Amino acid sequence: MPSFIPKTDKVVRNYYVLPCCLLLLNLGNMIIAYKAGTISDALERTFFVIGMVLVGSSVVAFVIAPAIESLVRTLHRTSRQGGLLGELVFLAALGLGIFLLYYVATIHGPQALLPTAWRN
Repeated sequence: MPSFIPKTDKVVRNYYVLPCCLLLLNLGNMIIAYKAGTISDALERTFFVIGMVLVGSSVVAFVIAPAIESLVRTLHRTSRQGGLLGELVFLAALGLGIFLLYYVATIHGPQALLPTAWRN
């Protein structure tokens, strides 16, 4: 097995899946900060941001990260039978997808990630 391929699911989770989930959480935080700009009262805006970040963190920790991890685990199990191509393609697609989301948010602003009706 080549040295760049992780040997255990825990390595994949710790060094790839969790950082990807944290990047997704950060994108969510960028969108929350953008939408919070519509709230004129500073106290309400603060409560909104804190509440949304807490909810977003919980969703990432308890829903998104375990879902991605189980998908990686399933791909790893099936890739043992037919090679590691499925897992590597999934991990590459996950990284590329997050990169593209960040690229769009950086170049066009976080509003570009939202549907037109949700923009400020």
